[in-house]
Amino acid sequence: MDLGIKGRRAVVCASSKGLGRGCAEALAAAGCDLVLNARGAEALEQTAADIRAKYGVNVEAVAADITTEEGRAEVLKAAGEVDILVNNAGGPPPGMWSDWERDDFIKALDANMLAPIAMIKALVPAMMDRGWGRVVNITSQSVKAPIGVLGLSNSARAGLTGYVAGTSRQVAGSGVNINNLLPGIHATDRAVSLDGGVAKAQGITSEEAKVNRCKTIPAGRYGTADEFGATCAFLCSTQAAFIVGQNILHDGGGVNATF
Repeated sequence: MDLGIKGRRAVVCASSKGLGRGCAEALAAAGCDLVLNARGAEALEQTAADIRAKYGVNVEAVAADITTEEGRAEVLKAAGEVDILVNNAGGPPPGMWSDWERDDFIKALDANMLAPIAMIKALVPAMMDRGWGRVVNITSQSVKAPIGVLGLSNSARAGLTGYVAGTSRQVAGSGVNINNLLPGIHATDRAVSLDGGVAKAQGITSEEAKVNRCKTIPAGRYGTADEFGATCAFLCSTQAAFIVGQNILHDGGGVNATF
């Protein structure tokens, strides 16, 4: 399918690996030029080189922490006129409700709510002026079904979801669509870390932890970054012009809910 976005310019945050890279690759495959961002310069430059070579699109790499004001300024300086924004940042650490103090919540809000809102505010007005734009926020399945040990993530991402619910309907008339993409477990470094934590706590191997987790997923496996990226690219397509303010689960059926 031709997604109708060849020649568009996209900013993809936290895109040196994992789900962010999956989104970047799918947009590049559709013909988009890219501004990639991540904190680690070496991995980011390698990803940018790989995508340039594979897809023949223009790729700029900005090594910066998107959760800080200074980092966002660097990305926005390189971005120029942007048609597509993919917001992404790593989730806060797990724990118990009694572990977290005010500073922990502030860090979570900065990374997973306030940073994407700042990027939206910086880039969407020009999209509206040009009459076309797409924003996809990578959040989490925990927005639909909270995960107890991820209370910091539950809180911050729920805040972003509420913001998008109202804002997306205010800008849709100008041709700008904002939606959220909610991953479940995918075969990324994050999954390796989570499985390692479970293995340590239960005295089993990481592979056994993965097998046990897969049993809780109706699809029977972890998702892939390529699958996730393809869904993101579709939400950025011309065909998705009537999808506004939605929360799209990408979890293999893991969230057991009718709506």
